Amino acid sequence: MARKAYPPDLTSIELVDTMGLVLMVVVPAANIQDRDGAKLVLEKVLGRFPRLKLIWADGGYSGKLIDWVREQCQWVLEIVKRSDQSKAAAAVQDDNWPCS
Repeated sequence: MARKAYPPDLTSIELVDTMGLVLMVVVPAANIQDRDGAKLVLEKVLGRFPRLKLIWADGGYSGKLIDWVREQCQWVLEIVKRSDQSKAAAAVQDDNWPCS
């Protein structure tokens, strides 16, 4: 899941698949925390994607949300944390990307 900022009071919380295709977007009020907005998104997709089993999210979605997702949706919410090594790997990958 990801949060994107738009004009001053608008943000969106998105659920995408591993190819980056959008599964669901919710635009909550700007004062809604990431974890609370994630519940809005996940409630909307509940029952729509029967193959959905695992959700990756960044550290902003940790805490009680992990248990909520397991109990309410029967999915696994895995928090993926960035490390300095992953940033370096991304930089190397960018440098080696073939040019057209």
